[in-house]
Amino acid sequence: METKFIDTHAHLNLSAFKEDVDAVAKQCAGEGVAVINVGTKETTSAKAVELAEQYEHCYAIIGLHPIQTVPRVHDEDEIGEGSEPFKSKGEVFNKDFYRELAKSEKVVGIGECGFDYWHTASDSYAVQEEAFIAQIELANELNLPLMIHTRGPKPGKESPTGRSVYADVYDTLKQYAKVPFNVHFYAGTFAEAEKFFELGGTISFTGVITFAKDYEEVVRNAPLELIHGETDCPYVAPIPHRGKRCEPWMVQEVYKKIAEIKEMDEDVVREQLVKNAIRHYKIL
Repeated sequence: METKFIDTHAHLNLSAFKEDVDAVAKQCAGEGVAVINVGTKETTSAKAVELAEQYEHCYAIIGLHPIQTVPRVHDEDEIGEGSEPFKSKGEVFNKDFYRELAKSEKVVGIGECGFDYWHTASDSYAVQEEAFIAQIELANELNLPLMIHTRGPKPGKESPTGRSVYADVYDTLKQYAKVPFNVHFYAGTFAEAEKFFELGGTISFTGVITFAKDYEEVVRNAPLELIHGETDCPYVAPIPHRGKRCEPWMVQEVYKKIAEIKEMDEDVVREQLVKNAIRHYKIL
């Protein structure tokens, strides 16, 4: 397959695709879209590896999402449009399990890990921090890049630390990480992004940039060599696919929007974003 695009953060490994994952994977291959599927817990991480082994154009990142670390019901208001509510069980990050899973040559990173402050209980923060540090340690050990999740509290609420989620993630990475990282679904300021760049990180943008103006300053100012395009499918489908289940091949719209905002040639942007992903995740 000639790789024309790379979706650096997808979830074909989730139940939203259980009925037609083969068809979606084949459509991606037909459109030249390589896919990095990201785990959220043990079962979905194992599924990401299974898909990577099955499809040449798929790769896997394995780890424990912060919202999976505490038992809680997660509804559509929290996890996004078109999603089905689910209950997390409060999984503990098992280094031995993930170390074994990482023996696959198709595993290209650890995560997604970080902090999620949508629910702001202080006990949740402590558990998230423990899982985050453990995954950083494993990434350091295996020399694999980190996939970082960041989300602030509900509007009108304060974080459990009283600080920005980006400040807390930055400080944790600065203290513990010895490998590159990507802050996925970036929604912070350009000043915050610059700090991540200085620390050796990259940021990535989803289909949200096709319909929300809030991201344009960061997209415009971030160095093209330090950003990625992603879908975070099955969530946040880009224009012109709003209201539908998001799929990895739709990352093409994210690439186009980045080029539009930066006022650059689409092919130049596309080629550079592919190079970025290949360099960052050591794929292809």
